[in-house]
Amino acid sequence: MNKMLALGRLLLATSAIVAPAMAWAQTSPGTSGIDTPQPQPDTTQTPSAIEQTGAPPADSGAQEQPDVSVPGGDIVVIGRHTVNIEQATPQVVSVLSSADIARTGEGDIAGALSRVTGLSVVGNGYVYVRGLGDRYSLALLNGLPLPSPEPLKRVVPLDIFPTNVIDSSLVQKSYSANFPGEFGGGVINLTTKAAPREGFISIGGSIGGDTYTTGNLGYTYYGSPTDWTGFDNGQRDNPPALKAFLNSGKTLPELSQDDREALASQLVVGRIDVVQRNNNIPVNWNGNVTAGKTFDLGGASLGLIATAGYSNKWRTRDTTNQTASNADLSSLATDYQRIITDNRVVVDGLFGAGLEFGENKIRWTNLFIRDTLKDTRLAKGETFYNGYKRMIQNTAWYERQLIDSQLVGEFKFGAVDLDARLGYANSKRNAPYESEFGYSLVEAGPYAGNYVNVLDSQSGNAAVSFSKLNENLWSGGLDITMHAADNFALTAGAAYTDQRRTSSRREFDYFLQNRTADGFGFNINNPGPVSLFRPDYLLEPTVIKYYNVDISEPTQASAAFGATLRNNAAYLQGDWHINDALELNVGARYEHAVETVDPLQVFDVPVSSTAGNRIDRDYLLPSATLTWQIAPEMQLRFNGSKTIARPQFRELLYQRFYDPDTNRDYYGNPNLVDSQLYNVEARYEWYFAREQHVSLAVFAKRINHPIEQYLYTDGNTYFSSFANAPKARLYGVEAEVQKHFDLFATRRAVIVANYTYSHSRVSVGDNDTTINNLGREIAATDLFKDGRPLTGQSDHVANLQIGLEDTDHLSQQTFILSYASKRLTDRGPGAQPDVYEYPGFDLDFVARQGITIGGVDFEVKLDIRNITGTKYKEYQQVGDNKVYWNLYDVGTSGSIGLSLKL
Repeated sequence: MNKMLALGRLLLATSAIVAPAMAWAQTSPGTSGIDTPQPQPDTTQTPSAIEQTGAPPADSGAQEQPDVSVPGGDIVVIGRHTVNIEQATPQVVSVLSSADIARTGEGDIAGALSRVTGLSVVGNGYVYVRGLGDRYSLALLNGLPLPSPEPLKRVVPLDIFPTNVIDSSLVQKSYSANFPGEFGGGVINLTTKAAPREGFISIGGSIGGDTYTTGNLGYTYYGSPTDWTGFDNGQRDNPPALKAFLNSGKTLPELSQDDREALASQLVVGRIDVVQRNNNIPVNWNGNVTAGKTFDLGGASLGLIATAGYSNKWRTRDTTNQTASNADLSSLATDYQRIITDNRVVVDGLFGAGLEFGENKIRWTNLFIRDTLKDTRLAKGETFYNGYKRMIQNTAWYERQLIDSQLVGEFKFGAVDLDARLGYANSKRNAPYESEFGYSLVEAGPYAGNYVNVLDSQSGNAAVSFSKLNENLWSGGLDITMHAADNFALTAGAAYTDQRRTSSRREFDYFLQNRTADGFGFNINNPGPVSLFRPDYLLEPTVIKYYNVDISEPTQASAAFGATLRNNAAYLQGDWHINDALELNVGARYEHAVETVDPLQVFDVPVSSTAGNRIDRDYLLPSATLTWQIAPEMQLRFNGSKTIARPQFRELLYQRFYDPDTNRDYYGNPNLVDSQLYNVEARYEWYFAREQHVSLAVFAKRINHPIEQYLYTDGNTYFSSFANAPKARLYGVEAEVQKHFDLFATRRAVIVANYTYSHSRVSVGDNDTTINNLGREIAATDLFKDGRPLTGQSDHVANLQIGLEDTDHLSQQTFILSYASKRLTDRGPGAQPDVYEYPGFDLDFVARQGITIGGVDFEVKLDIRNITGTKYKEYQQVGDNKVYWNLYDVGTSGSIGLSLKL
């Protein structure tokens, strides 16, 4: 491959980039200063190849043409004066090649995408496009959909994708009919690494930490001796009594006293429920290996690529968590300091095979990602509504796993192209032994100054839950492109998805049946000595039997749910080069989708359960994009479309889930309906030199029935849920510039800057109504305030990269500045104000240097993150009164890594 690049040829080894378009060769002066005559099609190359002269070495840090695989035809750019994908496609796209991703220095694809114009990353890897929530962002892998292993989200959290398995990331912000209709802010298509042109082996690793975590105090628990691998050794398997109960079909009251005691005594385990201090939290480290080789089969070539990676990271947060008791925030309901230590382990692997014969290609991709979070929390504070000063500990183990297998065929039959895709994916989430134990401070009597747990569910509590999620997704598609004339291509396609999820959560709460003087005590003011015990001693078999401790299951009515989404689609799309200056891309997509959520019967005698939902609808979704090339290097785009946004499975399930990132409990709303979006955009683009451009865009969206997140309370505890607001509007402006400045010899400066301003407004009238998660039709003004922004939308998002790089060999030094203004996270409960988070500024530095020792190429990478030490803030505010839902120091992090390629 390097020899080919040195000769100035860089092949785009793919069949597809945005729907059925062709970038037609023109006679115009090339930006490199060489006149480019209009050629005839080069039949010696595959139609997906981009020919490029004077290409810099692939490892120099200069832009390479990435491998991009999406539904629908392909782009042919041979001998054209530009090889820039963003300019050649008929839609508004941003593409990160593997070189672009490497320049950011990020370890996962979510971090790299945060540098793309109009994109921001919220929480653990959820990418928001133009300030819209994750439900408006569609994530695909090689053009096929992915199931999410996270119950709180519809899309896959993109930070579980290490950058070493991704060859490119395409973000398309204007809708085209070859993509699924569930398209709001944009689609993010990840393309995995394809078969190599040359054999290679690459080995790398890094070590690092952050100023707030590494070597400092944190809290953890033992768990199992194999936790560091991301796999439990069986310690967290369901205990025998729990297995028997779950398989019995009985409710807890139907069990005998002995069976309930046996069950209660097996749910609390010392190695899982005892929190321990760790005064020296370990460093972060990771390693990966990638290998590839191509075999000549005589008239065909077979390429194989495999990669494996491992990452082990620690993070400690000292958080302030508060809630208010009144509308002006002048008094608090709760006020806690909570220390949270997470140990996150990611294990990933990819195996791919590519067969090429003539102009045809078959790609088989298999991906495995396992993301495990070991979470320990210790909180100390006060509940002002009952006057208790409390200490609360939580331990949890969250397993997220994704297995994906895809088979893609790309075939050429003269003027007809055929693109076929088939995929199967399975995602799982398992959270066993998710426990909470609450102790309260005794202020008088013989136990004064001690924290005790009297199991009265108010001053003292103990709960253990077990939740599981399993989702299977079958998907497929067939696209046929006919090049009917030199300036016209027509594509017809069909696609289907069959997505099925089961989700269960079983919670068990402990309580004292009889409160006697010789027991734990009558109440917090008269505790017994047993109430001083740590969790595993407090609930050991002897104590459970002697003091008559019992258990209840508050999740009985919502123990398990099934959810399905079946979607059959067909589309027709044409691309017409009207003349040398005008290109029109028009299409329409028809979808018939049925989305259902139903409670599953887990007990022999059905219990009262919450309602399900069925959304059965047909959609006709048109799109059109007109591109006007006003000069060889300048063009205008105009786009209009209609799209939809369905409620997520999680948003429809009336099932309680705890989000460890936000410290909040969630309930779904089975009464949600689809949202409809109407989108328009105009864009100016100037590609004034190779790898350099300026763009400016204006856009607007109208959303009917947007799904918004809101807070409510049962009096003491706050919950988050979802409801349809009447309507909303969003408009904005985007600007981006990428410029190089030659300095000396082969060194140059690189500036990449982008800025997005977007403003949204939810419209609520006095007569508008909505249905809350309890099934009650209420005035929409009870949940939504007219004029407030959409949830998750930042008015201002900006990124600036300033760097130095060498065009002759790998040497890059880049400062990266990111900014996002405050964004709403939840509608405030009752008359309280809304909750906002403030991401603020983030300054990073990334350096990459290539060196050769003994004929072996090495790469050294240094990265420093959050140099400014920006804190995380999520708060409510009225005047000078401010309540922090989450406030903590992020710390400055850094790592140094080394890799070699053989």
